Amino acid sequence: MRPLLALLLIITIATITSCKSKHSSSSEGAVTDKPKESFKAADFNADTAYCFVNEQVKFGPRVPNTKAQAKCAAWLESTLKKYAAQVTVQPFTAKAFDGTVLSCKNIIASFNPKCANRVLLCSHWDSRPFADNDPDSTQHKTPIDAANDGASGVGILLEIARQLKIQPCSIGVDILLVDGEDYGAPQNAGYKGTDDWALGSQYWARNPHINGYIARYGILLDMVGAEDAVFTHEATTMYYAPDVAQKIWAIGSSIGYSNYFSTERTNGITDDHVYINQFRKVPTIDIIQHDPSTRSGFYKYWHTVNDKMAGISKPTLMAVGQTILTAVRSEK
Repeated sequence: MRPLLALLLIITIATITSCKSKHSSSSEGAVTDKPKESFKAADFNADTAYCFVNEQVKFGPRVPNTKAQAKCAAWLESTLKKYAAQVTVQPFTAKAFDGTVLSCKNIIASFNPKCANRVLLCSHWDSRPFADNDPDSTQHKTPIDAANDGASGVGILLEIARQLKIQPCSIGVDILLVDGEDYGAPQNAGYKGTDDWALGSQYWARNPHINGYIARYGILLDMVGAEDAVFTHEATTMYYAPDVAQKIWAIGSSIGYSNYFSTERTNGITDDHVYINQFRKVPTIDIIQHDPSTRSGFYKYWHTVNDKMAGISKPTLMAVGQTILTAVRSEK
């Protein structure tokens, strides 16, 4: 997950606040609608999701152009092939903020690929190459394990893939694992460019694995594994896909996870969902932890060397994973 970059939408009805500096936790209002129907919670195994998170972390930091990245990519591909009808690996190169040419891979698993009605689930699988938010400045050039910021979302999606193999759903589902998300400029680099984050989602949104790809909606998972995490209605989500957010939050509340899914509205962020919304026109939400007690507004170990497995909570993985799987199974 990147620093909160300026995202200025010059629109008469909404302005998404720039969050590159200190993230404001002030509410912009709250959605008070109650769920109009109850949902039967889908099967989801948090123990398996946790193991999937751990397997990624065991490779070490999955930074583009490293052996750990190559090994993890091969593991992700082989794992998804056990469950999905079709797996597409999308190699691409991207230029980082400092001119480094990055060799990256997006990995897409498709279920019920011939079905026209589809839902997109996504997360980034790469690791931040710099611990530039660490309180110890000597660690700022150290790559991070990224257990929460990356691996947690992927672990949930792999478990969803496993469950869709066991019990297929009636619609098409695509799981998109994007690379090169977290290679943005360090906070003190003095970089003045834009769009140096979310390189994989930028590439996929312009070059989808299927020409003309469309989906009913998309769900992005980012930092979804920390203990007692709270997921709010961030402003970018609520500009592009408010109905989707309200639907998913209502499902989470209906099956017992209202303490995780808060309807507080918080400032907008630049994440993978921005480019999927802008370039692919798939209304996509971001389920991402908001923590008003931290300076960043994110997980307390965001972009630090302490983003490790010790911070991963099985109950949080369960809350998010069961909510998303329930939502997918409710589609007709």
